[in-house]
Amino acid sequence: MGSSSSSRLFGTLAQTLNSAPLAQQDYDPEQQYSDQDPEGLEQADPDQLLRECEKILQNRPARPHRDLVYPADPKQQHQYRNNEQQQTPSIRVMTWNILAQALGEGKDGFVQCPLDALNWAERKYLILEEILTYRPDILCLQEVDHYYDTFQPIMASLGYHSTFLPKPWSPCLEVASNNGPDGCALFYRRARFGLLHTSHLRLSAMMLPTNQVAIVQTLRCRETGQRLCVAVTHLKARSGWEKLRGAQGADLLQSLKAITSWAAVSDPVSRGPGGGSGTEGVPLIVCGDFNAEPSEDVYRRFISSPLGLDSAYKLLSADGQTEPAYTTWKIRPSGESCSTLDYIWYSHGAFTVDTLLDIPTEEQIGPDRLPSYHYPSDHLSLLCDVSFREPRDQPHRLM
Repeated sequence: MGSSSSSRLFGTLAQTLNSAPLAQQDYDPEQQYSDQDPEGLEQADPDQLLRECEKILQNRPARPHRDLVYPADPKQQHQYRNNEQQQTPSIRVMTWNILAQALGEGKDGFVQCPLDALNWAERKYLILEEILTYRPDILCLQEVDHYYDTFQPIMASLGYHSTFLPKPWSPCLEVASNNGPDGCALFYRRARFGLLHTSHLRLSAMMLPTNQVAIVQTLRCRETGQRLCVAVTHLKARSGWEKLRGAQGADLLQSLKAITSWAAVSDPVSRGPGGGSGTEGVPLIVCGDFNAEPSEDVYRRFISSPLGLDSAYKLLSADGQTEPAYTTWKIRPSGESCSTLDYIWYSHGAFTVDTLLDIPTEEQIGPDRLPSYHYPSDHLSLLCDVSFREPRDQPHRLM
């Protein structure tokens, strides 16, 4: 299902996308992260780019249709109606494990997925089509191994600032013809947010460094002056590593507590709802592939954290307390796996969840599961719109 026109996509960006020197930056062992955007890049029209993506992908089946829906919790719906009336600007947050190209082709063994469906020449446009369709204000990606040659220049042309942090020992490097290590990437709209602080974390477990990382950025909303702290991570995969994931989660929570507390006292200018008063931490949004079902210790650590975090996607359920049945569904040589591993955590005392992107049905996903010709990753993207609570809606603290 290849397309000869794919090399022409994005016109003036095509030369940048196919630039070898940019891709080679991934191989530099001294380069631990990057948060530099290309300068002088012509700004792209997202509508035009989306149309070009659709043209490139016209021979593939359409992606599953997904609706933005209100939370099932009536209290959340009531708060959303209030926000609409007050014209409080919402923040669209998207998280997605996009499947590292080297792993998809060389390691993961998706036995029901034709190898041609994983061809990067088209799969990258399927990923970009999903991003361009929903146009998040904040985008958190995991398993990114085409940052420099694809996502950094394209997202910069769309007005995003970006930061990338590779894994210290990426399994992508074990695959022939790899494009460098995979890692986490965090993007935000420069027109919407200003950057106050960035932390690049290598997660530890039992005092020992691990192969998993996290990016944490403190942002200021240009429209309201309110601050928020955003984190993206990707915890250790596979069964048998539950204790390690629990320890990584504990380490991340400890770092987030320190970062948000420091941010609250270091910026006395910001006051008001969600801005931090100097005695409370800056509100949090934590995204990622936790590789953990809700029954695991790391999930319990997050849901019971003194940081006051809750999982946004629970709000799709009737009781507001149940996670989706799956966020990933794949078939490997070891068998079929249908699991909930991906989350958007948020400070429930500071934010309300206005809308969420629903989960495709089993019929939409199809019998061969994920990835496939119509969906580029073995994980589903998660997306929600959140708003800062008004002061009267914030929970009262007992002194």
